[in-house]
This record gives sequence, structure tokens and C-alpha cells, in this order.
Amino acid sequence: MINLPEKAPYLRNQRKFPFDDVRELSRQIDQAYIDIATKVNLRTIGVFAVNFNNITGEQWYLDGSSQKQQTLRQVYTFNSFTNFNHGINFNSVSTFTVIRGIGFDGTNYYPIPFANPVATGAIELFVSPTQVVFGVGATPPGIVSGIIILEWLSLF
Repeated sequence: MINLPEKAPYLRNQRKFPFDDVRELSRQIDQAYIDIATKVNLRTIGVFAVNFNNITGEQWYLDGSSQKQQTLRQVYTFNSFTNFNHGINFNSVSTFTVIRGIGFDGTNYYPIPFANPVATGAIELFVSPTQVVFGVGATPPGIVSGIIILEWLSLF
């Protein structure tokens, strides 16, 4: 049996509310609201806003700790392989959980990082304490637009 720190975020399919006892009805409605709010809050939040930190809704329990860490998400747009400042306070970062992106050359889409069979066409991506950094081979795809997504664990 798997020991999970939180119950699975699923709701009952049906709930029968009493119609002859107002106090019991009130108690049941209160409990239904708590159940809905709790389960919804345990789902991953699908908000991807450019240049704005968002809570992802993910909860991480690392190294057997009962203290949860949550992840924050930041999305950036780019149109060249020029490094750029990310504005993340590294003192609040426990670790990054996602460093990824997508680039578009006007015709094709490329995952970033991009492992090209010809090493000179590869694109690497990493995060320094101050910048999002691209490492490109001599002949990378000619990206005209793209998106970078960073997610990191933080105690907040």
C-alpha cells in the first residue's frame, strides 16, 4: 500500500442532501463546500502567464519531510538566443523542477533543450543565479519566437 501525504483529489459523484432538517442540510452543504475547495486546491493550476509568478498547485514532500514545498511557475517569451535576466530570487529557490521551452523558426517547432543529431545544431538551456542561458551549436535552428517555462520549489 502506498502511503500518500494527502488524500487523492477526487470528489464523490453524488451527495444526497436532507430536505427535512435545516441544520443537517446546513452541515452537509458546509462539508460539501470544504470537500470541493480541498479537492480543487489539490489539482495542478494551469495558469501560464508571461513575466508573472504563478503558484502551480503542486505540493512536494522531499526526503520524508512532512513540510510541504510548493512550486512557482514563470513564463518568458524570447525571439533570439540572447541570454536574459529571469528576476528570480535564488535565495528562495530550493531546486528547479522544470526548465523547458519551445522555439519556432517560422515553419517548425523545436523543443528546448533541443538535441540535434548533428551536434552543431543543438540548443541547451540552463538557469544561472541571474539569467536564463542558451548554449547553441554553430548551426542551430533560426528561432524567431519561443517560450521558456521555469518552475521551482520554494518555501513561502
